[in-house]
Amino acid sequence: MLILTLIICFLLTLISTPLVKKLAYKIGATDKPNHRKVHQKIMPRLGGLAIFIGFIAGFLILRPEDPYALPIILGSILILLTGMADDIFELSPRFKFVGQLAAAFTVVLGGVQTEFINLPFGGQLEFGIFSIPITIIWIIAITNAINFIDGLDGLAAGVSTIALATIGFMAVMKGDVFVMSIAMILLVSTIGFLYFNFHPAKIFMGDTGALFLGYMIAVLSLLGFKNVTMISLVIPLIILGVPISDTVFAIIRRLINKSPISAPDKSHLHHCLLRIGFTHKQTVILIYSMAAMFSLAAIIFSMSTVWGGIIVVGILLLAIEIFIESIGLVNSNYQPLLKLVRARGTRK
Repeated sequence: MLILTLIICFLLTLISTPLVKKLAYKIGATDKPNHRKVHQKIMPRLGGLAIFIGFIAGFLILRPEDPYALPIILGSILILLTGMADDIFELSPRFKFVGQLAAAFTVVLGGVQTEFINLPFGGQLEFGIFSIPITIIWIIAITNAINFIDGLDGLAAGVSTIALATIGFMAVMKGDVFVMSIAMILLVSTIGFLYFNFHPAKIFMGDTGALFLGYMIAVLSLLGFKNVTMISLVIPLIILGVPISDTVFAIIRRLINKSPISAPDKSHLHHCLLRIGFTHKQTVILIYSMAAMFSLAAIIFSMSTVWGGIIVVGILLLAIEIFIESIGLVNSNYQPLLKLVRARGTRK
């Protein structure tokens, strides 16, 4: 039944994407070129609606049982409508935030909360009254992380596909049928859309897709690694290492440059790789490779001892910092680690 459902989801997304493309042109949900964007012609967005069509069809066919199912679906509809409104009317950041907050509150009120974690060396850390704000911050942060990385053809869809495949695989390992089912339905729906979205793209997913996928990945990672050890809580952070690190360094960059945190710029990860000479397709494939390596690291991390996990995280953080400094993701002057290495080399 699951295999047949996944095939239906894939085909539905494949069939509905051209229809959504026509709808986007008809209602004016288009993306116009400007100095910050890479594309050179008017492009239809709203493509996330096709992903949602495949997803919701699969959900209705499978009807996976879980007390959180209804709140998740209601929240996904709210975030989808927020993204659609932005794709059509170009909402201000404030209104988009309200929509994200409403979607996050919907699942939190439905019971999806990170209430405590077991500490690696014994004991338990209770979040108490902070469990709700921590959960909401997580959902909004991951939602925006996927949205921020949506800057090249197929980039956000591909990175989301890799994250969903990893979450689904780890859900199978844990025997979590609900998370596995939702992740797989989303995975094949996103792949169906990626056929039209990979470079050269015929349609963009827009905020409709980026916010929806970000929201669903955030919620699934909460469910898949809910109320577990502190070490396990790090797993979704590693899986989503690419969009999270891009977002964190974007915030650092804007603070250093004294720009508003919500202000768009042309210094994201993909912009930096394009600037140093990679082609559009090479940049996307390189970031896919990075996302896959993060996912592999997450799987290795999940099987490690506490000290093994600490070593994996340490190596990842060091690699991220060196890479970020090398491509100038914060700015060309931000190279504390590289400067330290060069200084030590000069002294020798």
